[in-house]
This record gives sequence, structure tokens and C-alpha cells, in this order.
Amino acid sequence: MRHAVFNYSVTQWLLFFYIYCFIGWIFESTVVSVSQRRFVNRGFLHGPFLPLYGSGAVLMLFVSIPVENNWILVYLSGCVAATALEYVTGVCMEALFKVRYWDYSNKKFNFQGQICLTSTLAWGALTLLLVYGIHRPIERFVLELPALLLSSVTYAVTVVMAVDMTLSFKAAMELRSVLAGMTAVREKLEVLQHRADAILAFAQGDVQERREELGGRVRNVVERLETVVGKLETRKASLGKYRDELETLKQRFGILKERRDQIGSRLDYYSRSLIRNNPTATSRHFRDALTELQEEVRKKRIK
Repeated sequence: MRHAVFNYSVTQWLLFFYIYCFIGWIFESTVVSVSQRRFVNRGFLHGPFLPLYGSGAVLMLFVSIPVENNWILVYLSGCVAATALEYVTGVCMEALFKVRYWDYSNKKFNFQGQICLTSTLAWGALTLLLVYGIHRPIERFVLELPALLLSSVTYAVTVVMAVDMTLSFKAAMELRSVLAGMTAVREKLEVLQHRADAILAFAQGDVQERREELGGRVRNVVERLETVVGKLETRKASLGKYRDELETLKQRFGILKERRDQIGSRLDYYSRSLIRNNPTATSRHFRDALTELQEEVRKKRIK
């Protein structure tokens, strides 16, 4: 197989890439669907393709074929190459979209949540399976295709994936924008909430202080009455001011909440599908907003 690999045409390489994107989608969707107990169209794209697996398979072939006579080197080369690809892809996607579409933070021996030992070992095993099993029949199939059919199929799939990638990229950027907007509104709401809590706590403290004064012992009854009346008049004015400010806060709270709902409703079908297809996605930048959207999408799906 070694001599054939380095003589593949660009069209044949592209078709290999698409085939492994599809196989990876089947594998990943099956695993996630079983764990979620429902069908999950896994991946960043909307079609049945996972580019990470396609890229990984092509990279595995490049690095492992020169040492295919030594299965240990094949395994190790697959571990290193695929893990490096997964890490670079994950870091770039998170930097661009502010969302981590896979997260190994809860796994042992992980690095920045982007890669982990378990995944690395699995990549090595997949490399062995690819080099000594899966690729051989696929290679024969692709190499035997007539040139016209090969070009036609590859061109058609390229167009489909290009459209899918464009829509998915747009959806991911829209999701990033929505998450940023919701997070900004949430921060303003929290500021208002803290202010309202402080006002209520201060007002309640005034009431308690008044009760202690009324219950205290004052020898001079006239002095006691005059003092209490003066305090009550002062507190009455203060409480009125609190009520006005609380009413203002309530109005601002309602405006911001309505704005948050409007921002959330901006998500189109593709953006919601992106959330639905990646149920384990996380975000360090917009954690609360993403969790809220994930819950909304989950509830709508149940309904």
C-alpha cells in the first residue's frame, strides 16, 4: 500500500477525506446518541460529516505509512499526530467561536480540556485499525473508480460540504454574538440585583432599629416621644426614596430582561442545531449564557 499512497491524486485524497468524514460522523453520532438516549446529529456541520475525523485519517495515513511494517511505530505516530491535530483544532475553534465543542476537563490526565490521555490512546488504536484494516478496501474501491465518476462524485460532495461549512461558520459566529449579548445583559442584571438587595437589606435594618428604639426605656416620656416621632419622619422619607429607587430598578430590570429574550430569539435554525448537535459543548467566556440556551433548546425539543 505504501507506493500507492504517495501516488494518490488530489481528487482521490479528497474522496478519502470525505469518506472518513462520513465514517467519523457515524461513529461519533452513534456514541453520543447512545449516551444521550436520543439521536444526535453530531458535529460542527449539519450534514453527515466530521472534518476532524477526515483530517485525522488523512494525517494518520501520511505519518504511519512510512513505518507500516512496525505496528508499534504506527500506533505511536497515530497517537502523536492525531492528538496534535485535535489540540490545534480545538484551540483555534475556541479562540474563534468562544465555545469549546468538545471538552475533556472531567477526564483524567487532560491538558486544558482540549486533549486527554484516553483520547490519545484511542487515536493510536484507530490508526492501527485504519492502516491494517479499514483503508485497504476503501483504497481499492476509490482506485478502481472511473476517472469521470471519481471527479463527478468528489466535485458534488465538495460543493455540498462548502455550502454546509459556510452555513455552519455563520451559525457559529451568530451563536457567539448571541452569547456575548446575553452575557452583557446578565452582568447588568446582576448589578441591578445587587443594588436592590442592598436597598432591601438597609430598609429592613431601619425597621429593626426603629423597633429597638420603640422598645427602649427612656426616662423622660416627652423626650422619648419627640425622638421617636423625629426618627419616624426621617425613616418615612428614606423609605419613600427606597421605594422610588426600587421601582426604577424594577423597570430597568424588565427592560433588560426583555432585551435578553430578544437577543436569545435571534438564534436561527442552524445556530440552534449547532447547540443541539453538541450537547456537551462548554464555554469559559459565556458559560451561564450557553447553559441557558442549551436548556431552552432541550425543552423545545421535548415539547
